[in-house]
Amino acid sequence: MIRAPASVVALTRHAAFPLAVLVLAAMVLGLAPILVRLTETGPAAAGFWRFLFALPLLTLLTATQGSGESRGLGTPSRWMLLAGLFFVLDLAFWHYGIVMTSVANATVLCNLTPVVVTLFAWLVWKQRPGRSFVLALALAVAGAFAMAAGADGGQGTNPLLGDLFSLSVAVWYAAYFLAVKAARRTAGALRVTFWATLVGTPLLLLIALALGEEIIPAGPGGWLACAGLGLMHVVGQGGVAWALGRLPASVTAVTILIQPVVAALLGWWIFAEALTPVQAIGGVLVLIGVVLAQRASRLTPPAGPVMVPVQTADGPRN
Repeated sequence: MIRAPASVVALTRHAAFPLAVLVLAAMVLGLAPILVRLTETGPAAAGFWRFLFALPLLTLLTATQGSGESRGLGTPSRWMLLAGLFFVLDLAFWHYGIVMTSVANATVLCNLTPVVVTLFAWLVWKQRPGRSFVLALALAVAGAFAMAAGADGGQGTNPLLGDLFSLSVAVWYAAYFLAVKAARRTAGALRVTFWATLVGTPLLLLIALALGEEIIPAGPGGWLACAGLGLMHVVGQGGVAWALGRLPASVTAVTILIQPVVAALLGWWIFAEALTPVQAIGGVLVLIGVVLAQRASRLTPPAGPVMVPVQTADGPRN
């Protein structure tokens, strides 16, 4: 009988639960476009309220969960601060890029994040992707392209600048993933998410004020949407940060492509936004690509030592 290498068995066993958490977090984050639309504020202002409503719960959880050195707010590392900055840039450029260019172009360019993350991990961290993973990545990105191509929408107010903004989003979101991945080497998910959120809150408010956005929601529905964004942020980004401590950044970035699929389904259900056949096919391709990418990551032995969470007297280190 041919037995799988011990590294593969260990990776498979330890990856199952983090993958499940990551998928759930990605599905929760798929609520973001729906809730942003319901906030009745400007784009950056919606991000500000998202962060502000998330902070009380993040503070409570970070201060009370964990044990030993992992307990409490601690002090931020440079990676936590950079994660907050990159996430703010991601939100700001995304919201304005989608106004300036077509929805299709913005979606396609933004969904290049997994490509950026995978290339960085390969060139800098020497984590060479296997053929199966590359195929899965191509399939998922192609699905995202198909979803964008099948969407209706105008060309925007400044297509060239909007395309540049949207392309930069792929870089900013990739930088956020990599910064969180680095921060998770020495800190828990809650602490990383707390500090990234705390750093980003005033920055988003300054951006909203500088651009003359509508800051205050017009009614109770807007406030409820802002509160929903805060809860979504804690569960979604907290789950992603937790998974990044246990999974390769490239796999995490591919799995996050579930977000536009969930958003499209919710838009169809809540706002009666019809899905075209091309979008439906694209959504199926994304899901197949995500499943194949996860399978490839679990069956392909890593180039270096397998990193799995280590349980100590003070709790898990990753």
